[in-house]
Amino acid sequence: MSMLWILCPLILIAGMVDSIAGGGGLISLTAYYAVGLPPHLALGNNKFSSLWGTAVACWRYMRSGHINWSYALLSAAGALTGSALGARLSLLVDERYLQLLLVVIVPALAVFILWKPDFGRSEHAVGSCMMVFLSIAAGFVTGCYDGFFGPGAGMFMTLAFSTVLGLDMVTASGNARLVNLSSNFAALITFVVNGNVNYAIGIPCALCGILGNYIGSGMAIKDGVKVIRPVMLVVLFLLLLKIVLDLFF
Repeated sequence: MSMLWILCPLILIAGMVDSIAGGGGLISLTAYYAVGLPPHLALGNNKFSSLWGTAVACWRYMRSGHINWSYALLSAAGALTGSALGARLSLLVDERYLQLLLVVIVPALAVFILWKPDFGRSEHAVGSCMMVFLSIAAGFVTGCYDGFFGPGAGMFMTLAFSTVLGLDMVTASGNARLVNLSSNFAALITFVVNGNVNYAIGIPCALCGILGNYIGSGMAIKDGVKVIRPVMLVVLFLLLLKIVLDLFF
């Protein structure tokens, strides 16, 4: 119970952040580690709680018409392939090299979001052949990042759908949640089969995650870029903070 008093509010907040812009795992996974769960249980419980919350967020985005299925399904296919490659690369390459690269990339993205006034406010058309290529490529690259390193992958998917594929920010967020759902489902099966989910903790946290995702997706659908943009900046700050702490402390 003492764990749940700490975890439940943080998982609710993480669900809100994740459903709005992605990157809620930076909060939820840190929370699971903070209460003393071993790494395999922390990862398993994190996937368990986030899967159900993401499913609810997807449902809300779908009902409001903010999922572009062609883009999302192609990206999901690319992400599944990319995550498998990323996981394999993580066994061969030191993640420190990616962390050093992100120390430069993350602040650059924050500056881009702050200084581009029309960021995420409108859609621009992409040709059908280019759409297929860019959808698969965006899913593959972000999936590879997710498999190799992970933190903030959902936010990078949202950014890719908005900047590369030209979707408005709300639809970009809806598409990213659908891609996240497919990758989370595949990962969760592995954790469940290996007994890496503590259901006494996982079920209450999943309920909080569902509530957080329900609230957050509603805010994103209602207020659009006005709420997604600042949350995205918060996620970028948290990601940069995590990378710096991992590198130097």
